[in-house]
Amino acid sequence: MTDPAQWVSTPIPSMPEPDWPRLSQIPIAGSQERLVPMSLAPPPIRVFPAYARMEVPGAINECYLREDVYRRLLAVARSLPEGLTLLVLDGWRPWRVQQYLFETLSEAIRDANPDIDEPALLERTREFVSLPSRSPEAPSPHLTGGAVDATLCDADGLPLDMGTLFDEAIPASHAAALETQPHNQARDNRRLLYHAMHAQGFTNLPSEWWHFDYGDQLWAHYRGHAQAIYGPAELDTLENRWRRQL
Repeated sequence: MTDPAQWVSTPIPSMPEPDWPRLSQIPIAGSQERLVPMSLAPPPIRVFPAYARMEVPGAINECYLREDVYRRLLAVARSLPEGLTLLVLDGWRPWRVQQYLFETLSEAIRDANPDIDEPALLERTREFVSLPSRSPEAPSPHLTGGAVDATLCDADGLPLDMGTLFDEAIPASHAAALETQPHNQARDNRRLLYHAMHAQGFTNLPSEWWHFDYGDQLWAHYRGHAQAIYGPAELDTLENRWRRQL
């Protein structure tokens, strides 16, 4: 399905939440594919490193993604109707940032629900933030460079109405949450983003309309692949480069 008009008229399917224990058992082939900065991308892609702008501790002022993911996002952007652009909000995420997001959301949920038990707290938190993990066998999706948070914006760079804000941890943020409501523009905008990304091989995390994956374990889980492509990745810092050279 490659017609934007057809995308808007096609509902987002309701998908089950990830089976995290099973997902973490999916083998990872591993890849030396480099991380590249999305700020290199030409129009119609825009980049807004959301966590750096919100001054999240450890966040970087760039959105890095694996090279194949970078090219697929360019293809997504070029497939959109004239006047719309793809806005990339986050990509490769340092472990420290993942830890901060997980702990902050967990504390907020506990404050709002003082009687919640630990299993329920973990389930509620993982609905919107995955466990911080640097494990080569089960890394956090954003640590692989294969997970991307994105939305749509108009020709002036203003984000479209998607029904909720990016990272709003409420049920309405589930990708298919608006499908049961009467026709509205936010629902159509979500459909357009979802199907444009899906057409280029991405999968969606059902609890977040903005989160998409390619090559990581979440992607392998929802695509039914026997193995993932990407394990944890590191930025090619000057220090790391010198160590390799010497």
